[in-house]
Amino acid sequence: MKSLWDLSEQREKSKPRVVLTLSGIAKAAIDIADTDGIESVSMQRVAADLGFTKMALYRYVQGKDELLSIMIDLAVAEPPDLSGVPGGWRPRLEAFAGQLADVWRRHPWIPVVTVGSRVMGPREAGWVESAVAALAGTGLTGDERLAAVFLLFGHVRNTQSMATAGTQPWSGDGELAGQIRGHAELFPELNQALSGPAPSLADNARKFGLDRILDGLAVLIAERS
Repeated sequence: MKSLWDLSEQREKSKPRVVLTLSGIAKAAIDIADTDGIESVSMQRVAADLGFTKMALYRYVQGKDELLSIMIDLAVAEPPDLSGVPGGWRPRLEAFAGQLADVWRRHPWIPVVTVGSRVMGPREAGWVESAVAALAGTGLTGDERLAAVFLLFGHVRNTQSMATAGTQPWSGDGELAGQIRGHAELFPELNQALSGPAPSLADNARKFGLDRILDGLAVLIAERS
């Protein structure tokens, strides 16, 4: 995984009229993932899009796993600077969650591939650093700040899309709601819950859940102070 932390612009000397670089390979792979989905990314597809043979790519990356790690780190871009956000830790974490959601919206494959045990790149690690730093001076321990940040990441991930969260079908005017109303005797509480506006579900309940997470942190921070 040396390449993940060293995006040097090495060139493919055998193709002097076309520049092949590690970051160029990763950017081509990102374009494929953004357009056609992460399942469409392969060494063969990336090489073909760049006009090279698959073997040429192996001079820069060992394989798809390493390429994926580099893709993630390039796609997340530079971590956010929250130091200029006024109001303390809470608005900073709210800004962080919003910026994280924006990145994942531009690259919807990222939440899927950033789970499990893996090597994290410097930019991605910088995002964690930024969020942990937002909780500096709150009285929380290092472990608690990390736990809070991981909880925040998990919440944004779970509410990012229908595919991962599954709450959108519960909209009040959806097909499922109609079925619930048609069988109100079987689902009396659901029928009542769906009878009025459900603004908390408009964003897969992201804001509602984020507010509750931050409310809980506020209580803990107040106890420490």
